[in-house]
Amino acid sequence: MTNDSDTMDLADYLARGGKLTAPGNVPPRYRAEVMRMMASFVDSELAGSAGFADAINKAPGIRERIAASRIVLEKADHAERVLALMVEFGTDAARYNSAHDWAARVARDDDLGHTRQGGDMRLSVFHYPLAGWVDAVVMNVLMGQATVIQLGELTACSYAPLAEVMREIQPREQRHMELGLEGLERLAEDKSRRDTALASVAYWRPRVAASFGGPQSVRFDRLHALGLRQRENAVLRAEWDAAVTARLAGLGLG
Repeated sequence: MTNDSDTMDLADYLARGGKLTAPGNVPPRYRAEVMRMMASFVDSELAGSAGFADAINKAPGIRERIAASRIVLEKADHAERVLALMVEFGTDAARYNSAHDWAARVARDDDLGHTRQGGDMRLSVFHYPLAGWVDAVVMNVLMGQATVIQLGELTACSYAPLAEVMREIQPREQRHMELGLEGLERLAEDKSRRDTALASVAYWRPRVAASFGGPQSVRFDRLHALGLRQRENAVLRAEWDAAVTARLAGLGLG
């Protein structure tokens, strides 16, 4: 802990923008919440990487194959970076990597809402399967935009090591979304794939929206008090919805 935290109540310290800097400074309740946030990120990145790996061989060209491979590689790298922080709290990295089937998916027509599913902590959207290249590109654009916004919360969180790693990761996730957008622009120009793209937008948009959680989150107030969250789910979702609406409209897919 930094500054004069020894003489200041933890809640007041965090409310004033204070930062915690190491596991030894973290009280039990804070530890549980920051570990939950890190696990959700790691599991989502591993599941996203595993799911998108199948799309590499469905890419229509070498440029698209390279882009897909980069996304798969970097998402795994992002997971490793945050898992390294979890190791400092006692997580066994070797066991963690093999604990779940990151490529496991539910049926395409299942509707999980925003609830967790299965034994890992991935966001619900990463439980759904991709249905071909066009579907993968659409999902990458919609979820990529959500990820950039969601990571913005973590770049300002009160656990300084996590915030620092997220500031390194966010621009790369931004580039993943931009790679997807470049692919979607090419698909939007292909009339033979337009209906497929529109169907994928209709499928993924509500599922990605659900990744922001419910509009009334009991946990938000607790996380906000601990300096781990800044803006409510509904605010983040509205920002995402406006950005997605503008991008899709520009491509004629809105």
